[in-house]
Amino acid sequence: MMSKMNLYDIGLSEQHVQEASLCPGNLYLARVSAQHKGIYKILTEDGEIQAEVSGKLTHSASTPAEYPAVGDWVLVDTTDDKTGNAIIHRVLARKSFLERKAAGTRHERQIVAANIDIVFICMSLNNDFNLRRIERYLSIVWDGMATPVIVLTKSDLCDDIGARLTDLESVALGVDVVVTSSLSDDGYTGIRKYLRKGRTIAFVGSSGVGKSTLINRLIGTEVLVTKAVREDDDKGRHATTHRQLLILPDGGVVLDTPGMREIQIAGADLSKSFSDIEELAKKCYFRDCKHESEPKCAVKQAIRDGSLSMKRFENYKKLQQEMVYAERKGIMTAAQSERQKTIDMMGSLDARKRLKNR
Repeated sequence: MMSKMNLYDIGLSEQHVQEASLCPGNLYLARVSAQHKGIYKILTEDGEIQAEVSGKLTHSASTPAEYPAVGDWVLVDTTDDKTGNAIIHRVLARKSFLERKAAGTRHERQIVAANIDIVFICMSLNNDFNLRRIERYLSIVWDGMATPVIVLTKSDLCDDIGARLTDLESVALGVDVVVTSSLSDDGYTGIRKYLRKGRTIAFVGSSGVGKSTLINRLIGTEVLVTKAVREDDDKGRHATTHRQLLILPDGGVVLDTPGMREIQIAGADLSKSFSDIEELAKKCYFRDCKHESEPKCAVKQAIRDGSLSMKRFENYKKLQQEMVYAERKGIMTAAQSERQKTIDMMGSLDARKRLKNR
């Protein structure tokens, strides 16, 4: 007889257990591990099975973000596939997430992954290295209430790693940085300290930076397809085609995502990713300083004396403009909606406790 899967080992939290207890019906907890169009794979106590959303959930979902995403905890009607696909009846509140503006002309947001503890922002130490992209990723990860860690891959292709690390210090304020290489058996050991039972780690980054290779090393087998680096420009090729949750041998899970060179912002936390600029802005003579032609501007002074990069400041302004555009188009960020769901859920729990104590 197959042993039951411990859902706590793959990230189940007491918050989700408590929220599930408020929902009526004989439903079971499960976690979304993959999605292929309208069909999902979910992890239950009895293993991985296929599922689809209920008609009621489909009818009530007004945006793509309200459908299940990989990493979501959901309530389903069965934990096995003996009677066909399981039915997903409810998506539980997300404690963290990665989101982006959905593709196309409609102004909607898309959840890339949900309920993540740490996001490995992967970037190779070759032509893919880009500080502006790091700033964008950091803004998105902080906004999604996860913890970012920068993972630099393919260190064997870099002649001056020290210079790259110095460059990162100016943009990755207070963020851990790990250097890896796939050429040696111990070239990836630096990331193992972040892995543990119950923890979810998402891998993001451009195509070909080595995410799949790293995940294969962590799992101990070739579960993900990898593709060789092109000889003409040392860029890797796209390997992952869809998001998927994979269980690690020693506990915990990793979430691989297709390569994304540029993420269109639906929400971003610039107060953390650009805390240096925000602190400088507090020293400006005018409280509403735009950092353009105003006198006694601390930000402009920092650019003149070289303590702040003009490119970093320009990227800060660019991301600000993207956020303003998203707000004007009426995009409610995941941060706002998920926090509200959590507040509503905790309020229901408190009310239930008060009734019991009467």
